[in-house]
Amino acid sequence: MENSDFFMGLAQQALWVTALATAPVLLPALVAGLLLGMIQAATSINEATLSFVPKLIIVGGMLALFGGSIMILIADFTREIFARIPDLLR
Repeated sequence: MENSDFFMGLAQQALWVTALATAPVLLPALVAGLLLGMIQAATSINEATLSFVPKLIIVGGMLALFGGSIMILIADFTREIFARIPDLLR
């Protein structure tokens, strides 16, 4: 039963790390998409590039700002998983 608890905790932690890693990129893109969608609806401009390019720029900027911390978060999680492997073999 100990291994099943370990793997359930690992899965829960993996989901949490995934949420923390994607939130700084996806949330600003979501807000930009909503704002641009409202502007497009109000002005009746249905141009696909009008919504795509600003979101692309925002996602790129967020990756430039938070990319290092996201990589540190993922690397720490990976190190922790590898450090726990010997405990599973006992």
